[in-house]
Amino acid sequence: MKQEKFAFLANNPFYTKRFAFYVGKRCSTSTVKDVAQELHLDRKTVNTLEKQYMREKLRRAGNPRPKTIGIDEISIRKGHSYRIVVSDLERRRPIWFGGTDRSEESLKLFYEWLGPAKIKGIRLALMDMWKPFENATREHAPQAAILYDKFHVLRHLNEAMDKIRKSEYYRLSGDDRKFIKGQKYTLLSHRENLSTDGRKALKTLLAANKRLNTAYVLKEQFGQLWDYQSEAWARKFFNNWKASLKWQRLKPYEKFAEMIERHWHGIATFCKSENKVSLGFVEGLNNKIRVIQRRSYGLRDEEYLRLKVLTCMLPDF
Repeated sequence: MKQEKFAFLANNPFYTKRFAFYVGKRCSTSTVKDVAQELHLDRKTVNTLEKQYMREKLRRAGNPRPKTIGIDEISIRKGHSYRIVVSDLERRRPIWFGGTDRSEESLKLFYEWLGPAKIKGIRLALMDMWKPFENATREHAPQAAILYDKFHVLRHLNEAMDKIRKSEYYRLSGDDRKFIKGQKYTLLSHRENLSTDGRKALKTLLAANKRLNTAYVLKEQFGQLWDYQSEAWARKFFNNWKASLKWQRLKPYEKFAEMIERHWHGIATFCKSENKVSLGFVEGLNNKIRVIQRRSYGLRDEEYLRLKVLTCMLPDF
């Protein structure tokens, strides 16, 4: 018996490729459950057809040859279960999803997948201050400059700011506490991002507490570090910022300054003109991945999540 194959059929022989791609395209804006109800299909069928559509998107995107990469991890479930996501920052798309945790060995799998010839083309690697990522990159792509993600650095600064807020709350008592209570996100947000009520609350809080006022001003000033074009001027700014901590009794900020000192090489890399990459892309990708995870909540199919992540920035066809 001879079995004949037709190019227009999907992997599931009950449907055409055209229909499979239509279903996949609908799933890019709706949940699998909604598409299944709309088209009167089983959810597993919709899931299978969407996978075929996403694999075709990857095929059409071609094999990556990245020059600047972004490395980050995502949590796929509770219990410190992580996967690593590597992005091509110039083409603004994720290119690899894998590993079993956020260890050095897991990131080595990416470099093995990419191959020696393409690794030589990597000139810049953006990452958080996680040592295993840096170690694996220095071992497999020693020519690449290491750049620490601005948003991860500022996250540490925000955590220090919040520790100061908590210490002030517990130091005070009675009516003095009312200005601090419930103002966590008012202090951690940039002034321009606050509503009118938020700005009024911030003004009242800073006027009532001198230490929080000092901490807030220092937090806002620190963001200027990434505006410098010269490492020498950036270093001078940081030294002045660190010197202003003297006599302020802001221990969390002092620990933060020590951490910046230890990781200065990966922060100063941004001062060079050739390293002015879009730092917001990785953060935007993380937000998109969180939306994907919410939509596919309860789904245990990791291959589906991998395809979703790798195609989330690719155009539909």
